[in-house]
Amino acid sequence: MREITLREYEKSPGLPISAAERDALHTALPSITVEPVPGTEGTYHLIPGSVVGAIEIDGLSVVIEPKIGIVNLLSLACYAIGKVKFDREAFDFPEEYALPDVLALALAAQAHRALSQGLLHGYLVEERALLTVRGRVRFAEQVSRRLDFPMPVELQYDEFTDDILPNQLVKAAAHRLARVRLKSHGARRDLGWVAGMLADVSLREFPPARVPEVDFDRLNEHYRGVVALSRLVLRHGAFEAGRGEVRASGFLMDMNAVFQEFLTQALREELGASPRTLRSDRELEKLTLDNGRRVTLEPDLTWWDGSTCTFVGDAKYKNLTGHRVPNGDLYQMLSYATALDLPGGLLVYAQGEVDDASYDVRHSGKRLDIASLGLAGTLEETLKNVRRIAEKVVVLRDAA
Repeated sequence: MREITLREYEKSPGLPISAAERDALHTALPSITVEPVPGTEGTYHLIPGSVVGAIEIDGLSVVIEPKIGIVNLLSLACYAIGKVKFDREAFDFPEEYALPDVLALALAAQAHRALSQGLLHGYLVEERALLTVRGRVRFAEQVSRRLDFPMPVELQYDEFTDDILPNQLVKAAAHRLARVRLKSHGARRDLGWVAGMLADVSLREFPPARVPEVDFDRLNEHYRGVVALSRLVLRHGAFEAGRGEVRASGFLMDMNAVFQEFLTQALREELGASPRTLRSDRELEKLTLDNGRRVTLEPDLTWWDGSTCTFVGDAKYKNLTGHRVPNGDLYQMLSYATALDLPGGLLVYAQGEVDDASYDVRHSGKRLDIASLGLAGTLEETLKNVRRIAEKVVVLRDAA
């Protein structure tokens, strides 16, 4: 298998790529721009977008490294998905390992730590027809289904089992990662151990947009780390796909989604806000620009005091180094502020792409603020940087 290593947003040197590989790459991973090298045939520059990870396409293995590094990426993503703060050592694996290998090794390590204290069990409500009586007899069902037959008996009872949501999430994540071609023999071995430990647990499918959360208490707190990593795997891109002649598999993460989710979670923690108060686009009710409700708007962040919106913001993860804030981003924020009747809004970019700035919009009285959030340091350093963003949110909210 031929391997190509790329870096997020960086143009590769000229690479020999066949027409079939070029077309397969464009089909399976449209976030990569494929540019022919002038004066050559069959040689191309590859320019990844914000999607990182690893993918295999018909004999071609492509690794896309995040510019902030895998350790920082996973630290941010795990905090975003479950407010879990891992030590950097949790993801400190050899540099040659791609994102799927690091995730598999980290998941297995957290599973070892959690399962070494014993497989988590819980009570599930079961409704079955049995030949012996246990729990509560379901008399209505017994009469309607069995008529004059006394056996079996329709029952409802509590079953003490390991087939519960936390274990199901871990098993589903390990199964997805095991389908990816991992370079690390240790990762493949350890995922097999996880599968063996959870052999009696149901293998469920969890759609990425509907991966359930787990409520933690003193009995299952030791599962928090492995559940966070499992939900991360299931929420993002371990996949197998086929389109016509193209077959692809791998694990991919969109840095746009990671950045937005992290910023939302971190601001909620810093400001003491609930998802009902500081809403992401997923919690937002339908918002439109026009009175006819035909032009829909989906800002990443809005603050609500009851039914009144007092703040609007957007998270922007873009490659803008050396360039101005795109006019389109400013137009978009102006439309949000106009539709919500606010004096302005906030655009938050990853640090290094743009400088902090403000734009006073002519004839409208609205001000559009630009802020940057550093992601290159440790998680604790990044969370400290969020405080400055939170202060801007408060100023804008109080001005509404």
